[in-house]
Amino acid sequence: MKTVAGKERLLLTGNYAAAYAARDADVDVVSAYPITPQTTVIEKIADFIASGELNAKFVRVESEHSAMAALIGASSVGARTFTATSAQGLLYMYEVVWWASGARLPIVMGLVTRALGPPWSIWSEHTDFYTMRDSGWNLFFASNAQEVYDLLLISYGVSENQEVVLPSCVGWDAFEVSHTYEPVSVLGREEASRFLPPKGSFKPSLSSEEPGSLGNLAYPPEYLDIRHTMRQASDKVLGVFREAAVRYAKLTGRDYSGMYECYRCEDADTIIVGMGSIMGEAYRAVDNLRDEGMKVGALKLWVYRPFPYEELYKAVQNVDTIVTVSRSSVFGSMSPIGLDFASLIASRGLDAKIADYVAGVGGMDVYAEDFVGMVKDAHKNTGRNVWWVR
Repeated sequence: MKTVAGKERLLLTGNYAAAYAARDADVDVVSAYPITPQTTVIEKIADFIASGELNAKFVRVESEHSAMAALIGASSVGARTFTATSAQGLLYMYEVVWWASGARLPIVMGLVTRALGPPWSIWSEHTDFYTMRDSGWNLFFASNAQEVYDLLLISYGVSENQEVVLPSCVGWDAFEVSHTYEPVSVLGREEASRFLPPKGSFKPSLSSEEPGSLGNLAYPPEYLDIRHTMRQASDKVLGVFREAAVRYAKLTGRDYSGMYECYRCEDADTIIVGMGSIMGEAYRAVDNLRDEGMKVGALKLWVYRPFPYEELYKAVQNVDTIVTVSRSSVFGSMSPIGLDFASLIASRGLDAKIADYVAGVGGMDVYAEDFVGMVKDAHKNTGRNVWWVR
């Protein structure tokens, strides 16, 4: 362990990095149900609680549905909460995921992405993550253990902001990130408290001073008003995220305020776009294609919902081809990232061509040569359909 300027540098898996983020956020209530490959997140948090390193209530439950229900109750009275899950666990939880956002609760969740059954798979795919696109949750994605730690802490800064008060989810890849050890700089609770909102900074949904209830029947006008206020809050998320990320950068030197990372994009006429651990291989592909004289860059998304249209427009406004790569099973449509960029291009009147690909399904490895093949194939095709790469 190396200590630098009051910060610890530890060798952690992505899952342990998530547990350290929950520890340093000083959460009050944790509830979860074990599922591979998420389980070690909660095991490590349980260790922190058992040792007294984290003063939090661990609520043991019989299912993921109950885990989220427990956090809804805790968050509604002002507690800072955390959970984590994967794949079928998220689907079992899915009903109350929507209740959490509809109740305007700043719950933070880690999602270790895993392919959905059938057949059973424990390897990474982002289909589970994409099921939350329209749920009202803020959705962020990490590609390594350091980003897991950082984005979870930033999530509390976003969710608990009084202008937002919506739940946040950070996704990361099974095994490539969840179980791989990497050096991670952690702040510790004292340093993290300088960044995080003070506890109780958001107004609880329920209090003894103002008795009420959650989840009543709403007639159409009231329902519309609730959804409208959620949209207004969601529209403020990107600004709040940027502000929180700037403050975090001043504290750590790690800057997420751009909402994406662009590699060799400055003069690129072709950009590869994706999320997660496979983007390291995309960066290698960019170097290889540059050696061949092709002006290619790669863009890794950190913020997925709300989709940062204006920020991404600045990145792609001068490119000819956008190669979108989604790690997701897709049927009857373009991939999720492909659809988002298609709407970006159409709404901003850009002339760029989209070549939409699916790769890494069911945990299949994606290599630099695969990205090279996508780019070269994109230059030969119209790019209006989905090609399965691996």
